[in-house]
Amino acid sequence: MTEYLLDTNHISPIVTVGHPLRERIQTRIRQGDTFSIAVPALSEFLYGISVIPRAKRNLREWNRLRRDFRYYCVDQTDAEQSAKLRVALRQRGWQLAIIDAMIAVIALRNNLILLTTDKDFSIISDIRQENWRDSVS
Repeated sequence: MTEYLLDTNHISPIVTVGHPLRERIQTRIRQGDTFSIAVPALSEFLYGISVIPRAKRNLREWNRLRRDFRYYCVDQTDAEQSAKLRVALRQRGWQLAIIDAMIAVIALRNNLILLTTDKDFSIISDIRQENWRDSVS
């Protein structure tokens, strides 16, 4: 059983019936893998699918799928660690957005594989990451 954390760019396609990434994730869930979402990424995702023309259909589909995922809230330790990570990266000349730092800290603390297309995570050497969007398109 493999445990994954979804970045927003890997959550968004799951509300599209027939999308290859959705099909791959659903297959892996049936095989016993687990998929998690950091609450800050959930907020980003819900905003994104709510402001486009097919918002009602997206939200209806999300409500059908939401129980398939685990959720990680950001606690005080995560907030402190994400700030430290951002400072350390800034000192190396790299900017990391707040939500991305929180996602990274949650992935690291829980030993999760981060599914993302975002190259900003590549600077974090300890984080395990894969990009399923490019491999299923």
